[in-house]
Amino acid sequence: MDLESFKTQYHYKTDLVALCRQYHLPTSGTKAVLTQRLLDYLSGRPVTQPAGPSAHHQPLASHTLSLETPIVGSGFAFNQAARQFFSHYFHVEHFSFTKPMAVFNRQVEAKKDQTATIGDLIRVYQETKDKPAAQRAFLANSPEERTDQWNNFVRDFFADPQTARFHDRLKVAAILWQQVKRSTAVKIYAPALLTQYGTLIAEYRRS
Repeated sequence: MDLESFKTQYHYKTDLVALCRQYHLPTSGTKAVLTQRLLDYLSGRPVTQPAGPSAHHQPLASHTLSLETPIVGSGFAFNQAARQFFSHYFHVEHFSFTKPMAVFNRQVEAKKDQTATIGDLIRVYQETKDKPAAQRAFLANSPEERTDQWNNFVRDFFADPQTARFHDRLKVAAILWQQVKRSTAVKIYAPALLTQYGTLIAEYRRS
């Protein structure tokens, strides 16, 4: 499979795992991680290897955590000790981890970035908590969110009865997605896209 074919086709996670096996690549990770791994491979870029097991790290107690504690290689995890640390830091009784924090944590672990610290996690929390626009902007740059957006776009596209008049519907969805992705519009499917970009998908209309 070439890069362009991979980009224009929809893949379930099982498909991505099978492709990774075919190319002798690691098969662990989220759908976004697998997608990025295959994109790197098909683009000729070095493929990032998954982080090795960290079971040898002892879980850290809350009192041993600090703003300078590295996220990778220290034993830090999103557990009760971390929750207690953040509760104490923000002076709240109950602390809840946010999606941007979890995404940032996974990005750091995937890159094995040993310079990222708990202080960086706090910065992400403060910059995105209760700030919908900032949160959307942050998540829009994550591979996970881009994969989720594409999955939702395809689901809604196929659920629209108007799209039945096209053959090779996945190709049509991919064309529309590329236009939406480049625009400043919300990254969701809307029936109006069929009219807005009608000239781009006219050749796929059933006669």
